[in-house]
Amino acid sequence: MKYSRILGTGSYLPARVMTNADLEAVVDTSDSWIRERTGIEKRHLVSEGECCCDLAEQAARRALEAAGITASDLDLILVATTTPDQFFPSTATLLQRRLDVHGCPAFDLQAVCAGFVYAMDVADKFIRTGAAKRALVVGAETFSRILDWNDRTTCVLFGDGAGAVVLEAADEPGILSTHLHADGAYKDLLQVPGGIGNGHPDARFVQMKGNEVFRIAVTTLGRIVEETLEAAGLTKSDIDWLIPHQANIRIIQATARKLDLPMERVVVTVAEHGNTSSASIPLALDQAVRDGRIRRGETLLMEAFGGGFTWGSVLVRY
Repeated sequence: MKYSRILGTGSYLPARVMTNADLEAVVDTSDSWIRERTGIEKRHLVSEGECCCDLAEQAARRALEAAGITASDLDLILVATTTPDQFFPSTATLLQRRLDVHGCPAFDLQAVCAGFVYAMDVADKFIRTGAAKRALVVGAETFSRILDWNDRTTCVLFGDGAGAVVLEAADEPGILSTHLHADGAYKDLLQVPGGIGNGHPDARFVQMKGNEVFRIAVTTLGRIVEETLEAAGLTKSDIDWLIPHQANIRIIQATARKLDLPMERVVVTVAEHGNTSSASIPLALDQAVRDGRIRRGETLLMEAFGGGFTWGSVLVRY
């Protein structure tokens, strides 16, 4: 039986930085208010003319370099994104063109902040069934393009960026298990209501009922931790690193408490990046791999919760 393992990681952040102090000049908010409620200090934003595929390409090339392979070795390209550059073709096929890859499957996957977890599950199944030997999985977002900069409840939360991993078929398990869920009954709590045929001027912006989302996210992520450990036959002490979706420091701390993990064993980038949606987990993973915190053989738990609602986890032996 074949398994999939992480061969290399990469990430990219736009050069433009917006601090909380910068936001004070844009909307009625304060640095102390943002820090206390979210843990965010700054975020990276795309500049004029910079697009989602630009970010995805940079992260992908860095992951390929770390993996020691070329783009021509890929059998599958997946891009998790909520903010594609076009209705079609997909950002994945735009990335495929830039990487000069021809013929292999390439498609986008949209599960908002849980998108990277969903994409890892799909890539893992391609590899386990023998449909692919090497897969590129990217989470990339230009979330700043769907923010209402007059809405202080949402514009302070999000940033732009991309992260990527290369997965390879292996005889020993790398990805130990994946767990995906969704419930569309909660769609009104976190959404961008616009779409094809919806011409309302505010329809293209994020709308969120933050307190309700927070409560449900904490409860749901607690359940996914229990589900993941039970399915793998592991205990809390078997987890070396928690790599959570970087939405809010209080949600991250609550999940760490569920695992009895000290915050020193949790990869936290929310202060520097804000919430980069599907890019947040691969961004955090790459940072911790490159600075030497995460080492081969360690067990990693990645978990995310996003609009839809969608949520899920990936358990990995790195």
